[in-house]
Amino acid sequence: MVAKIVIGRSIRGILHYNENKVNAGDAKLILASGFAGEIERMDFKQKLARFENLNLLRPSVKTNALHITLNFDASEKLDHLKVQQIAMAYMEKICFDEQPYLVYRHQDAAHQHIHIATTSITREGKPIDLNYIGQDKSEPARKAIEKEFNLVVAESKTYKMKPGIKPADAEKALYGHLPTKRALSNVISAVISQYQFTSLAEYNAVLKQFNVMADRGAEDTVMFQKKGLIYFLLDKDGQKVGVPIKASAFYSKPTLHKLEKKFAQNIEKRKQHKEPLKAAIEKVFRQYDSITKATFIRELQKQNINVVFRSNEKGYTYGATFIDNQRKTVFNGSDLGKYYSAKGLMERLGTTDKAIKLEHRQQPRTYLKPTEQTNYLPIALAKYQPQAAPSVTRKKKKRKGQEQDQGLTL
Repeated sequence: MVAKIVIGRSIRGILHYNENKVNAGDAKLILASGFAGEIERMDFKQKLARFENLNLLRPSVKTNALHITLNFDASEKLDHLKVQQIAMAYMEKICFDEQPYLVYRHQDAAHQHIHIATTSITREGKPIDLNYIGQDKSEPARKAIEKEFNLVVAESKTYKMKPGIKPADAEKALYGHLPTKRALSNVISAVISQYQFTSLAEYNAVLKQFNVMADRGAEDTVMFQKKGLIYFLLDKDGQKVGVPIKASAFYSKPTLHKLEKKFAQNIEKRKQHKEPLKAAIEKVFRQYDSITKATFIRELQKQNINVVFRSNEKGYTYGATFIDNQRKTVFNGSDLGKYYSAKGLMERLGTTDKAIKLEHRQQPRTYLKPTEQTNYLPIALAKYQPQAAPSVTRKKKKRKGQEQDQGLTL
């Protein structure tokens, strides 16, 4: 199980997000704790009022809304009762069991997950301390619940590291089984909230994994000049299908202007994931004396990393983009360094595959800096690192006169 807590200022926004999913048929309210009366008969305003009445008791605390998601392994099949029990146990362990909260079960992803909406202001008007809540309360709660409910452990090798977003089904949308707008919106909202990208090209690299594409149109069009943006569904061959929808038509307003702000914010956020991604790439190269592009792509996919090579009509590869679905980050190869650019990778890739036998893997071939090697190379490889030569104390030769002098004093 993976738990994520987002702390914000708007409980209204959290409720809007989840209630819209319910109205669209992509989620269901499965639990309401701390609400008087029948929750099924409550409308949006009544649910919102329950939280806002508490927040008004301490208006000086602006950051008081919590949006919690609990994500389960793709292999787990949990019924509503089990999920309700897990939600209640989790809220008790993070000391929010006395707070009103709503639990929504979503069906818009490839794995089972729930969203929990609550507030940090108590009935006495006191704010619950949210500092280090993830580290000090959520993490211990997650680990305890994994044992208590026999869930797949998030750190285990059996945990499936899959993108948690369900690809849009173009065929269902085109034939009326699933509205196009809804299919697009599910993917767009999830990608924007979960992934860190710094350009439209990187954003599209993620979207295309889920059969969606954002398009500005040709450079000589009015839409391009005014920074307009439209979204398309893609078929299984990556071709645009159906009627495009303007960014401004979606509830989340994923316009280019809004995305550009996200690009700027993500430049700093994704830095921490740069070196782990480079280490993952080097791990693949260390396993082969010679490796083809196809095998390189396949080996990275085993680590839940997709690499997209861009080529022109003549077959020249001019770009490479890495999508790390484990850490939810996107990098152009050139941003990682010259050895990871399209040119650098093509020079390192071969025409045949020749794996290195385990017993022959000695000095690793790597383009990481010495400090990076220390952080990411296996400890077992340390014995292959060059060692400093042992110091030797040399005896000084005594001159003949000195030896005679010493002999006279004995």
